[in-house]
Amino acid sequence: MKYRKWDPKTKMQIVLEGLEGRTQLSELCNKYHITQSMFYYWVKELQTKGHRIFESIKESKKEQKLKEENKKLKTIIAELSIELKKTELELQEEDDL
Repeated sequence: MKYRKWDPKTKMQIVLEGLEGRTQLSELCNKYHITQSMFYYWVKELQTKGHRIFESIKESKKEQKLKEENKKLKTIIAELSIELKKTELELQEEDDL
């Protein structure tokens, strides 16, 4: 069989179709021009890495919160730095007088 690069959505569709059991595995593999070993490899990948689908949603929300907090803290630091510079300049002006 010819080498192909399958996109993740198509792999998932094929695996789910195979797991439904409506068609025989040999027919499914012939339909998509894949080997049975490739199909079983994809099933194994789904079993070992499938839980990440549910983790990514939590991580993305957590990442968004952290990014927002980081942005707020950077703003506070910038404002305090400006305030400190102003204070330093005022003190220098008083010393010069």
